[in-house]
Parts: sequence; structure tokens; C-alpha cells
Amino acid sequence: MEYYRRMNRELWNELTPIHAGSEFYDVEGFKAGKSTLKAIELEELGNVSGKSLLHLQCHFGLDTLSWARLGARVTGVDFSDRAIVMARSLSKELGIKADFIHSDIYELPETLSSEFDIVFTSYGVLCWLADLRQWGNIIAHFLKPGGTFYMVADHPLTNIFQSSEEDDELKVTYSYFHTPEPAKWASPGTYADTSANVSHPAYEWTHSLSDVVNALISAKLCIDFVHEFPVCAWQRFPSMEQDEAGWWRLKGDNIPLSFSLKATRV
Repeated sequence: MEYYRRMNRELWNELTPIHAGSEFYDVEGFKAGKSTLKAIELEELGNVSGKSLLHLQCHFGLDTLSWARLGARVTGVDFSDRAIVMARSLSKELGIKADFIHSDIYELPETLSSEFDIVFTSYGVLCWLADLRQWGNIIAHFLKPGGTFYMVADHPLTNIFQSSEEDDELKVTYSYFHTPEPAKWASPGTYADTSANVSHPAYEWTHSLSDVVNALISAKLCIDFVHEFPVCAWQRFPSMEQDEAGWWRLKGDNIPLSFSLKATRV
């Protein structure tokens, strides 16, 4: 398992400067005041002013710093050292107070002792996690009693489909269910820049929606809601079209593309 983590860390170290220079992340727009947070999480998580917020798998911190701009006292965590260096640099350059910690989240209790009002994580995080039960325990560990865990993510159902530019039909190709061994993906490009030359492979795990929910229940968190949406934060399939609000959709809006979940430590 350590081999997979190391390879994925090397991948994300390679991706960080590519993403930082991409139109997808629009770092210059962020520096000018643009928020990277989307309508779903802003509405569902609500007012964060004055609250402590731990952002797991924060990449180079744009969402973390966006929450800070809304008044949260933020701490971001990521296993990519290059991402954390950039997050700290942006925090300093923009004068946005934030703490950023370089750590694999499974090792975070060895580094961080605080408890938080909110633990947050979002789009694209689940596939990098080998063990969701342990993930749920980490979340519970860092929540204050009465604290909120909130996530918004790509819907696990999307992982079973394959499509291409030549044939935009969604074909059921992959298993919906988790396996201990990850799938290896080696392809040029990244969701933020399909023309980029990426040399490192990715090792990804699939988790069903029930895996996510049960991991949190197992950690003794109370599930407040689970919502599903026919929109995606990025162009998951070639046939998707972007709407006026910036969401990517399939014609007919007939399958869930994203989901959100809120839970409470009682």
C-alpha cells in the first residue's frame, strides 16, 4: 500500500504546477478575488464565519483559502509537498491567514492534535483513499462534539462508465464495487489540462455510495443528509455540455453525477 501512496504522491507533485498554470484552476482569477467554491457547498454548508475548518486533501489550497475569505479559520492538509508549498505561498502572497500541513491523512493524527467545528472535503478525493473505514475514523477524530462533516464529490456511479470522443454513448465497463487492489491508469493529460504531458501513472480505488455512508456510520457519525445531483464540476465525459452556471451535464439529466453528504459528531 505504501508503494501506491508514494506513486500517487509523485503524480500529484507532478500535477501541481500543471494545475496551477491551467485555465481550469484560474489562479490569477483567484488572486483577483474569485472564489473557487461552488453553489452546492456554499448553500449546504452555510455560514462558516468564525468557525474552525479542516480541509482534507486540499491540493494547493484554493478552496481552503476561499473558505478563509468567508471568515473560517482554516487548516488544509495534503500529501503532496509541492502542493502544500504552493498553498503556503498563496496564503502569504494574498495575506489570507491559513495553516497548511503536509501529511497523508491517515498519518494526520500523529501531526495534528486540534479538533474542528467543520471537516470538509470535495470533488475528486475518494479514489485516492484505500481504506474508507479508517478515513471515517480520521474525520470523527478531528471533529468537535456537535461538529459537522461535509463533503461534495463525484458520484461513484460515474466510475462504471466509459465513453470517447468517437462514441459518446456511456458504456458500462468497470465495476461499481471496491476492491483492495487499485486500478492503474496511465494516460497523458489531466482533467485540468488534457494536453499536458503527465509521466506518472495513477493508482485509484473505487468506493460505492454505501461504502462512504457506512464508513461514517461506523465512525459513529450521524448522517444528516445525502443529496444527489445531475451535474458535475468538470467534463467527466466527452458528451457533456456546460450550462450557464458552469456545471457540466449529460443530455436528459438522467443519472447522478455528483453527491453531497453532511454528518454530525454527536
